[in-house]
Amino acid sequence: MRKVFITGSAGFIGYHLAQVLLDEGFVVHGYDGMTDYYDVSLKQRRHQMLLQNPNFSATEGMLEDRDLFDRVADAFEPDVIVHLAAQAGVRYSLENPRAYVDSNVVGTFNVMEAARRHSVDHLLMASTSSVYGANEQMPFSETDKADTQITIYAATKKATESMGHAYAHLWNLPTTMFRFFTVYGPWGRPDMALFKFVKAIREGRPIDIYNHGEMYRDFTYVTDLVRGIRLLVDAVPERPEDGVVPEGDSLSPVAPWRVVNIGNSDKVKLLDFVDAIEASLGQEAIRNYMDMQKGDVPATWADARLLQTLTGYRPQTDVRTGVQQFVDWYIDYYG
Repeated sequence: MRKVFITGSAGFIGYHLAQVLLDEGFVVHGYDGMTDYYDVSLKQRRHQMLLQNPNFSATEGMLEDRDLFDRVADAFEPDVIVHLAAQAGVRYSLENPRAYVDSNVVGTFNVMEAARRHSVDHLLMASTSSVYGANEQMPFSETDKADTQITIYAATKKATESMGHAYAHLWNLPTTMFRFFTVYGPWGRPDMALFKFVKAIREGRPIDIYNHGEMYRDFTYVTDLVRGIRLLVDAVPERPEDGVVPEGDSLSPVAPWRVVNIGNSDKVKLLDFVDAIEASLGQEAIRNYMDMQKGDVPATWADARLLQTLTGYRPQTDVRTGVQQFVDWYIDYYG
């Protein structure tokens, strides 16, 4: 029975991934700080559900607490580490940038040290589509240059990609970074647009629509996303002996390291997203059109061909189906 250590296991994506792995018979240990960036009771409920499986155990602790993290990792002795914990949120990074350096940079370093010490079979770490920053050529490809991050959140995530590459090279540590694109679905984060929109519409309050609706996002349904992660667990990168990398692959020529987009490969206009929410709720939104917010980008759109090449899979849930699934969960959970 393979043992997988997941950081951020009480988070939106971590919860869904842990469930998939447990269903397949993996032994999973979760590590989560239970920070109050959003409703802690939602995180606690996710962990409670996972703990119903005897193959799941969990520790509450911060990534920056190196002594605790090391003790937990050493006791579990993981075969694979999936690092999902992070200080998330683009706009919040304008208010509290230090939290992003502490969690995303220092915390990630502690994770990499544990992976090196235990010589894990595979270290997988979450990055973000935000690292593409001011890039305008779309869809975004992993082999595109990505040096124009426009928020400290994106900058810390790009830093972890570079740190991961260095460790992969120095210690021959197989490492996969994945860049997520606007993940949504049941058990989602209350700070994200879908959650906020549904809550506000049901309560008869206005919703803020930035850039007057001229925004496009590659909305990726959470079940599709974690399916991609699960398949990438077995797609272990190997350092190319001759230094030659296949065309279209982001594999490093000097390390067992690559970065992979996980997205729906379809940019959806924000107003169409709102239309889907209204249709699912059977209720119209009060729309408050606003200017573009600092740190936002007008569009994201993933080229997911590498994911398909490596795993034979690519996300494909259409936005109306995914939104309906979220709305059904929301009404069931909150009444």
